[in-house]
Formats: sequence, C-alpha cells, structure tokens
Amino acid sequence: MSDRQKRKTKTVGLGGRSRFGLIAQLRGYFFAGLLAVTPIGITLWLCWILLKFVDARVTPLIPHAYNPNTYIDPYFPHEIPGVGLIVMIIGLIVIGALTRIFLGRYMVKISENILNKMPVVRSIYSATKQIAETVLKRQSEAFRQVVLFEYPRRGSWAIGFLTGSTKGEVQNLTDEDVVNVFLPTTPNPTSGYLLFIPRRELVPLSMSVEEGIKMIISGGIVTPPDRRSPEQQKIKRVAPADGNTPTIGPGSDVSKLPLATDKVPDKDNEEGA
Repeated sequence: MSDRQKRKTKTVGLGGRSRFGLIAQLRGYFFAGLLAVTPIGITLWLCWILLKFVDARVTPLIPHAYNPNTYIDPYFPHEIPGVGLIVMIIGLIVIGALTRIFLGRYMVKISENILNKMPVVRSIYSATKQIAETVLKRQSEAFRQVVLFEYPRRGSWAIGFLTGSTKGEVQNLTDEDVVNVFLPTTPNPTSGYLLFIPRRELVPLSMSVEEGIKMIISGGIVTPPDRRSPEQQKIKRVAPADGNTPTIGPGSDVSKLPLATDKVPDKDNEEGA
C-alpha cells in the first residue's frame, strides 16, 4: 500500500483531517468545557441547596399577612426563592443590634443563666459558644496561618492550620513552647485531628488559609504559587531526613537560617561592606 493510500484510510473529509486527530481535538474541547462549567455549576447548585434549605425552615415562620408569597400566589403559583434567607439575615441584624443595648445584653445574660443550669444543655451551649466566638470574631487568630510540619513519620510532611497557643494542662506538662495545629483531612477539611506541636518544629508557609483549604480539598491538584522573594525561595528550610538528625529546629542543618519573616541580607551590600 502506497503512502497516498495510507493517508486516505486515515482521513474522513472535512478538509482531509485525520479521524483520530479530530476525535482528540473534540475530546480536548469537551474537557475544556467541562473544566469551565463544573466549578460554576457546583457553586450554583450548592447555593441553591442552601437557599432552599433556609427557605423551607424560615418561610413557614413568617406571618401570613407579611409573607410576600401570599400576594403573588393568585398570579404566580410558586414561592419566591430567597424570602426565608432575606428574613433570616434581617432577623440576625436586629438581634445583633439588640444585644448591643442594655436591655438586649440583660436578656442574653438571663438566657445564658437558664441554659447553664441545665445539665446536658449547658455543655452543648458552652462548647458551641466557644467555637463560634473563636471562629467568627474578627480579633480571633484561629485559622490565620498555614504551617508545614513532619507527619505522620520522618521524611513525610503535612500542612495544617495554626489555631492558637496551647494553654492549660497540656502546656504546663511540657517545657516546649507548644501550639495548637489543626490537621484537616482530604477532601473534607471540616474533619481532622487536633495536634499539639512544638513551635520550633513548624515551618510557616506564605500561602493564605483559603489557598491551603483549596489545596487540601483538591488533593494537591490545585497548588498555590510561591509568592516569596527569589532570595527566600533559594533557602531550604527543611533538612533531609537522615537517621535521628532533626530535619528542622535546633540541631538541624537549617536551624541557623533566618526565619521566614526575616529579611535576607543583600550579598552585594555585604561585599561592599
């Protein structure tokens, strides 16, 4: 079979394009479209589920006379999506405003005293309140730093979130300066482990908390860029795992390096000096 005949067997019109080349190109377009639509579709789907969840529980609590769905029902036999969410947001704003005045603070204090006298409810309320205050308050330092540490064995590394300094009995039992680190699981970062790790064994990362969460959810597929300066990128802060030699901290090959937040000395200035 000549070369001309071989080329004919591989083509299917359309300007003489190769059959396999056309299929590969269409497949590439398909995956490109899927990659573009999937994040938007999943985001809209989750938002719709949240909207329907809130509406189903808040809308029935609205008085019949104040419910907008009452007046549009004769003309449009469907409920307006988002009414329950809007009412919930307005209600939270009103409650937040009331807690700022004396009467509101007094009512909240009475409610807390009643809940604290209930054997089982007080434990749930105390834990929920502490978590909410830690996560929602602006002045909180929870989940403000992504750190790298050695886990679960030597030479294996994981990223976690610094949640604060360790206090109480755990800190008093050790001479180390221990911090609380939350180690999330992939692909669900809401579950994980609470670890108490010496501060000197942590390597702070330049990535933001949002970037760290995206990296964990994607299983490492989405990797944030290194935004450090070129001088900082040349510095290796983790030594190779070699027997009992520490990889970071005192005793390691990198223990005398400047911290990640320190300014790297300029070589030209040193030579000039």
